[in-house]
Amino acid sequence: MKPDNTEVLDRLHALMHGLRRHLQEAVRQDSEGLGPMEARCLGYFMRNDGGTQRDLVQHAGRDKAQIARIVKSLLDRGLLVSSPDPNDGRSQRLSVTATGQALQRRMQQHRARFEKTLTAGLTASERSSLLALLDRLQDNVGSDS
Repeated sequence: MKPDNTEVLDRLHALMHGLRRHLQEAVRQDSEGLGPMEARCLGYFMRNDGGTQRDLVQHAGRDKAQIARIVKSLLDRGLLVSSPDPNDGRSQRLSVTATGQALQRRMQQHRARFEKTLTAGLTASERSSLLALLDRLQDNVGSDS
């Protein structure tokens, strides 16, 4: 039988599909109706308090209009608050509210549980090797994410 040159890609795709499906289900169950992209944006501002919409557009590589709609939705739901940028009156700095932080913590708990399930049965050495291999793959494609 001829070796399959896409075996690694096929397995990575299946793994990412499983991860995406699990996280989308977690979002549906425990995020008060938050969509997957809204959850990602909320997570971004948890890690980058005081960031701007422009920062998120650059990070996510998404359309400005899409990000604007998502940020507006998060602001309207009371998960984000905005304040004027003291250095640029045209720009707004965004921060996650206490309600948004609590929601994001619940989502992180889902991610942690899924990672524990995903890596069950791996020794500490295998886990370390896996992380090193994943880092090498990421370096090979030059990904910042």
